[in-house]
Amino acid sequence: MTRPQYPSAPRQDVADDLHGHRVPDPYRWLEDAGSEDTAKWLAAQDELFHQTVDGLPGRDRLRARLGELLGAGSVGAPVWRGDRRFFTRRRAEQEHPVLYTVDPDGSERVLVDPTALDPTGTTTLDGWQPDKEGRLLAYKVSHGGDEESLLYVLDVASGERVEGPIDRTRNSVVAWLPGGEEYYYVRRLAPADVPDGEDQFHRRVFLHRVGADPDTDVLVFGDGLDKTNYYGIGVSRDGRWLTVTASAGTAPRNDLWIADLTAAPLRSPEFREVQVGVDASTGLHVGRDGRAYVFTDRDAPRSRVCVTDPSDPSYENWRDLVPEDPEAVLTDYAILDDLHRPVLLAAWTRHAVSEISVHDLETGERTGGVPLPGLGSVGGIVERPEGGHEAWFGYTDNVTPSSVLHYNARTGATKVWASAPGTVAVPEIETRQVTYTSKDGTDVRMLVISRPDGTGPRPAVLYGYGGFNISLTPAYSASILAWVEAGGVYAVANLRGGSEEGEDWHRAGMRDRKQNVFDDFHAAAERLIADGLTTPSQLAISGGSNGGLLVGAALTQRPDLYRAVVCSAPLLDMVRYEKFGIGQIWNDEFGTADKPDELEWLLSYSPYHHVREGVDYPAVLFTIFDSDSRVDPLHARKMCAALQHATSSAQPVLLRRESDVGHAARSVTRSTALMTDTLSFLASQTGLCMS
Repeated sequence: MTRPQYPSAPRQDVADDLHGHRVPDPYRWLEDAGSEDTAKWLAAQDELFHQTVDGLPGRDRLRARLGELLGAGSVGAPVWRGDRRFFTRRRAEQEHPVLYTVDPDGSERVLVDPTALDPTGTTTLDGWQPDKEGRLLAYKVSHGGDEESLLYVLDVASGERVEGPIDRTRNSVVAWLPGGEEYYYVRRLAPADVPDGEDQFHRRVFLHRVGADPDTDVLVFGDGLDKTNYYGIGVSRDGRWLTVTASAGTAPRNDLWIADLTAAPLRSPEFREVQVGVDASTGLHVGRDGRAYVFTDRDAPRSRVCVTDPSDPSYENWRDLVPEDPEAVLTDYAILDDLHRPVLLAAWTRHAVSEISVHDLETGERTGGVPLPGLGSVGGIVERPEGGHEAWFGYTDNVTPSSVLHYNARTGATKVWASAPGTVAVPEIETRQVTYTSKDGTDVRMLVISRPDGTGPRPAVLYGYGGFNISLTPAYSASILAWVEAGGVYAVANLRGGSEEGEDWHRAGMRDRKQNVFDDFHAAAERLIADGLTTPSQLAISGGSNGGLLVGAALTQRPDLYRAVVCSAPLLDMVRYEKFGIGQIWNDEFGTADKPDELEWLLSYSPYHHVREGVDYPAVLFTIFDSDSRVDPLHARKMCAALQHATSSAQPVLLRRESDVGHAARSVTRSTALMTDTLSFLASQTGLCMS
């Protein structure tokens, strides 16, 4: 192959002197997305990308097959308010999930359809919360991928908007008070009221009366606290108890307060500390029985549920109800109390595979389990707010599109409540969980998905994330199924940094221990090769966001091990990541360049700073999204220019960019186009025939 003719990208003599380190940054000019030079460079990259990828073989068939697999659609678990329920569903022909309600008479109506709001498909439904009576609905939408949610309230019976938009409600939670006249919510301060460059921070908890001017809302909580704080809020069903949590950015710990709303005016609750300054994550919910249920990883890295008195929820008064399991991670719980002996359902992941256990609500004794259809993943468990004997939860696995299962605690039976609305022929696949050993001797697990009749080394994709306490669990994926159906192998590694084995597993892959994540990933690749499933010339790696950092580090640390890389919406300049967008909220996960010792951690693996001239790098495809308000596309721009300059390989280094879409939610059409480009690129590099 002939080395591609890459667009001109001047290397400038720019460097920072940081704590005695001279840190070169030759492509800093590419940080400026609005400059004429950057625009010309991007236009040339667009042309190179399309010249290389648009004509790859099998794309039309791949696009069609992905469309068929995505045609399964999706369905969400019901949220009940009396005899009314709310749920989301996406049919095959729909671009986004639609929010529906089912009236007490059984009739179904659309409440919020993002495509009806915006036929271009660039508006997304970011969240929703009915009031306690089911008469009003708060919902959030954003446009063009920016995730800058606007909050609205509509009347459920008529479908008419009652108020909105209320801006600056990104990541806001809405906690309704009984009666639906008021709610607590989270809103950022106005840009004019915060220092320059900090308009993405400075959240506060406000009390809002429906229909009132939001600028007159009463500030209830958050003044003087950390500018990066995210707040969670909840109001008990009876309206008596208000809980507030605060976490600095994405730190794996939070403070927690409770207030008795009968003891003081709603606009000035008297908060009592439950947990402040403790290195643990804790939430509290006051149940229908008046007890406070505490979900916590305090002194329990795999989490536990305790009970206490909400009027005095001090730590010394917590009593274990569902204690920590030595091997499974507790993820959720629900209470079913319309029974002779009420029970608690506890959802767990055991080595990334879900299970549900049943416990006596008074003693916590395990009395049984909830049958599940396979080795898959359970979504949140939903109960009726007024109590009952039924629970609903989402379920998926590698061959099962999203469905909703129903559990009856009186009979012990589990049945399918709602299936994904589309009909799709899923290929026969085999999923195995493999345990392998990382560099330091730690056992790590990965799921390996392939055709049952496959033999010998095959093109393979290794996917990972390894950060922010996020688990990778079995799920229906059109891209995985299309790859495996064509004869490839797809592996998902449960690296340190995730939550597959609890908070200790997370912390073993963050800050000064981040290299463990990359070592786990390299060891996964070596295990796939040792097992004869693939070879370095057939092995591709893929990851996005923090997973983009993962594969960026992997390709610079072990370019010999990988044939092709898809690096999506990545963090790659770990020296300057805090200076852009919401980067400051991640410094507890990664460290900060402002501190000498933490700069050393970052420089030890920062992919942009480890690109070396004359190295035979694998083929790389960066995918970026112009409206990404989480990870600035500048990371990929700079890394792409660095690799194009440095590589001695003839394998292409390409940049795919997309406008009017952001870091996460996107339409089905956009998703299909992205998957077609990435999979056809990987197939062409690893030798997989997609036609």
